[in-house]
Amino acid sequence: MESVLALGGLVLLRDSVEWEGRSLLKALIKKSALCGERVHILGCEVSEDEFREGFDASVNSRLIYHDLFRDPLNWSGEALPGGPLEALQAMCKRTDPGPVTIALDSLSWLLLHLPCPALCQALCALSQQHSRPGGSSPVEPVRVLGLLHEELHGPGPLGALSSLAQAEVTLSGTMGQASAHILSWRPQQRPARQTQWFSILPDFSLNLQGGPPLESQPDPEPHTPPVDPTAHVTFNLHLSESERAAKDSLTLPFQFSSEKQQALLHPGPRQATGRIFYEPDAYDDLDQEDPDDDLDV
Repeated sequence: MESVLALGGLVLLRDSVEWEGRSLLKALIKKSALCGERVHILGCEVSEDEFREGFDASVNSRLIYHDLFRDPLNWSGEALPGGPLEALQAMCKRTDPGPVTIALDSLSWLLLHLPCPALCQALCALSQQHSRPGGSSPVEPVRVLGLLHEELHGPGPLGALSSLAQAEVTLSGTMGQASAHILSWRPQQRPARQTQWFSILPDFSLNLQGGPPLESQPDPEPHTPPVDPTAHVTFNLHLSESERAAKDSLTLPFQFSSEKQQALLHPGPRQATGRIFYEPDAYDDLDQEDPDDDLDV
């Protein structure tokens, strides 16, 4: 997980019905906040109170919450005035010093309310921006954590978001233990893959673990010698030397030997010619007239 937080740009957290990803998102937010980063959160699916629940005061003090859940259509005029798209564009213009993490909860909600090209353009602008503390010190990359419910979308939006991401974390698990399959891209390097087993503590601390224990396998059966299938046959499968010589010298009927060729080209004087003998049956319909009589030949 440290490798995920070390990357800038867009990081996709892909969850499913079986393995929810908001807990991992909050664990990564807490880790970023404890490192001294400012964390902007665009909340769409749960209320601010529910999202902040479980964080202590030191973490909550570093969270800047942008609430789209309370009034997503801005009917009251108190929420973000320009809706989700202008909220994303406003985050691109921030001037916070030092490294910044932007958490989107969730990308699936944004995909249902924004055109996919507009969302991808906003994400590209977010992930490529840099924070400049005072404009003098080195630039710091911006990390964008996007929660994505992949079962809600087709291959088109998923492929578009994957093409923008610097890393993808796909949640799964086995035997009740969660795992994160991490696919990351670094400049001029091949994609790196790793699997990390983890658990989330009640205070949203990330507890990294080893893999699940292997299932016990039954003891193998004692070795038994293989059964010879030719042991009880009623005929001989092997030939003696004399039998093999007789077999090799035998000319089969379908073999065209030189003797057969000579016999066909030069038939002997005693060779009988073939004749056909036909005895008509009592019920045969025989016509005694010449069939070619009208041809005048």
